[in-house]
Amino acid sequence: MIRILYCPRERACQMDMTPEDLPEALRNRAGLLWVDIAGEETAQCEPILRKTFGFHPLAVEDALSEAHVPKLDEWDDYIYLVLHDIVHHAGDYGHTQLPELDIFLGHNYIVTHHQMIIPALERTWVLFSRDERLRQGGPDHILFRLSHELVKDHLDVIAQVEEVVNELEDRVFDKPSPDIPEKLFDLKRMLLQMRRTVGPQREVFNKLARDKLPGVDSRDKVFFRDVHDQAVRLYDLMESQRDLVTGTLDTYLSMVNNRMNETMRLLTVITTLFMPLAFVTGFFGMNFFQPVLQSEWWTGAYSLEASLGIMVLVPFLMFWWMKRKGLV
Repeated sequence: MIRILYCPRERACQMDMTPEDLPEALRNRAGLLWVDIAGEETAQCEPILRKTFGFHPLAVEDALSEAHVPKLDEWDDYIYLVLHDIVHHAGDYGHTQLPELDIFLGHNYIVTHHQMIIPALERTWVLFSRDERLRQGGPDHILFRLSHELVKDHLDVIAQVEEVVNELEDRVFDKPSPDIPEKLFDLKRMLLQMRRTVGPQREVFNKLARDKLPGVDSRDKVFFRDVHDQAVRLYDLMESQRDLVTGTLDTYLSMVNNRMNETMRLLTVITTLFMPLAFVTGFFGMNFFQPVLQSEWWTGAYSLEASLGIMVLVPFLMFWWMKRKGLV
């Protein structure tokens, strides 16, 4: 899908243009042109990027490959950026996606290229297509709003992660369950994926806020400084949550080990208490022994009662001795 938003100065915006109308719109330096290319085949979008806009073949190749970390390349009269959004389904942290957004920014145009639907871009498109005041800021203002929405999506996900981690922490101390490690590992994997994009993306916003770049008005750098501050805050929050996830996982493993140790300790105490009984019954139960004296006390009722008394008394004596030694 190729969408075009063209707003000439002091005239109504047009949203029904075709790629064939782009050369004429580009010649109007006072207008605003936004071309969004979503999910198109290379044969459809490459001529627009290389011939219509005249972008460098290396920049076009990077945009079409969709396999880069966030970066910013400066060319003659435009800049090429790679940014990432985050698409997360509630409760499913193991399948979080970080779709790539390729951006070309010039003096009177902005071109966005992506394969997946990017929520931040969709919100920005709707906002600029409806609000005429925002379009007066120029293409770099569209880039600012896009950057702001991208960081906002990441902050929303981090807020959700914080709630989930707090819930898992409570469950670890109240009632640990086998599903907790799986959820913690999913969170940790997602945070590591975010770390690979959020860090470089923060540096991109820093360049937009401080460097002199084509297509970026010096008066708008203050907006990008705000986005950079939010990106720095996002990175710090992400690192804090990653440490919390690791700490919660370690706590869970410690709790499980402690419970296992308590169980083994209890079983050891029970085994120790009944060990003398096993010896007594085993010794006197051997059928190859025969009393040398013909006495009734050896096989009579009194010997049975005495044996039962010893068997009942021995565990209590063993428990008292272990208690005194501090073993239980």
